[in-house]
Amino acid sequence: MTGAPERTAGTQAKLKPTRISGTWVAVLASIVVLIVLLVFILQNLADATIHFLGAAGTLPLGVALLFAAIAGAILVALVGAARIMQLRRQAKRGLR
Repeated sequence: MTGAPERTAGTQAKLKPTRISGTWVAVLASIVVLIVLLVFILQNLADATIHFLGAAGTLPLGVALLFAAIAGAILVALVGAARIMQLRRQAKRGLR
């Protein structure tokens, strides 16, 4: 017995997805997203004046929008982390 899935005539063994295969798919998807972001930034290199809390600066438009998207993602992650901590606290209280 070699540990390989058994095959019968006319059928193929189905392999279960592994964590590594899921990670590989995530890496490939991330590469595609990064390429799209790079194209977006390179196509939007015109300078834009940004005003924030009394400060002003000039950035390429694509970079400014990327910073805004990152700030939004961080905000969403913080709210999500706060909710997860709240649910964990409630779960611990429920166990007592």
